[in-house]
Amino acid sequence: MQGLLCRAPPECTLPYLLSLLSRLNDDALEPQVIYNSFMQVVVNNLLTEYNLSGSGKTVVLLHGWGDSMTGLDNLRLKLAKSFQVISLDLPGFGKSQAPTSSWGLDDYAKFVDDFLTKLELNADTIIGHSNGGAIAIRGLGRGILKSNRLVLLAASGIRGETNFKIRLIRLVTKSGKFIVSPLPTSIKKRLRQKVYKATGSDMLVAEKLQDSFKKIIIDDVRADATNIKIPSLILYGREDVATPPKFGKIFHDLINNSKLEIIDSAGHFIQHDQPEIVFSLISDFIK
Repeated sequence: MQGLLCRAPPECTLPYLLSLLSRLNDDALEPQVIYNSFMQVVVNNLLTEYNLSGSGKTVVLLHGWGDSMTGLDNLRLKLAKSFQVISLDLPGFGKSQAPTSSWGLDDYAKFVDDFLTKLELNADTIIGHSNGGAIAIRGLGRGILKSNRLVLLAASGIRGETNFKIRLIRLVTKSGKFIVSPLPTSIKKRLRQKVYKATGSDMLVAEKLQDSFKKIIIDDVRADATNIKIPSLILYGREDVATPPKFGKIFHDLINNSKLEIIDSAGHFIQHDQPEIVFSLISDFIK
């Protein structure tokens, strides 16, 4: 053992290491930001996957239906350079356990509040994409959630504006099971998939949450939006057909102290279509 120690290169000797340490400045000794630290926590008996990155004001990211927190990763990584960013897989999506009963927007909003309480975090800004935006509006509008600022990315939650599609989805969700009930299981599943695909329904994106989907798709949050008084930034893609720009104009009219931006050359996933523009607008808004 002594011989092995004697053959160590000069770079490993104690005097050399002490000399190197003395030349390090204080900045080099500061802890580095961890951008991809994925963790799990049990909230209300549901194992929940989440990520905590950066430091500073706390920014909460809520993903949309059928998505996961990874759908907001590009935005998270940029924001984590200046803020503490917390993102999570909502129950039933990504790597988080699904609820054992059908959930609505209120249930998801309450879960987010319980999640933040468990981690002892207070939101400075909540950013919600699509259904995550609807959850944020419901939570903030009814006092379930608390935040100093709100950012809506192509938020859903306005029902009845695309009347034909909504009526068709409602008809499918109510009568589809009855129509195929006499058929074998394998055939029933294939037929339902074809019908749901034809209507543009997101139900099959998370089949285990079909009852929750039926509940959420008819839940309108416009009344909740009128109760939001905090500064709000509303971003929609000009080419979005899932949540068209007119949704943004409606929310802008309903939410006091809100700013609306319609982003060119962007669809429903504006954070992917125009990442730099979206980040710049959000970063300036929450500084």
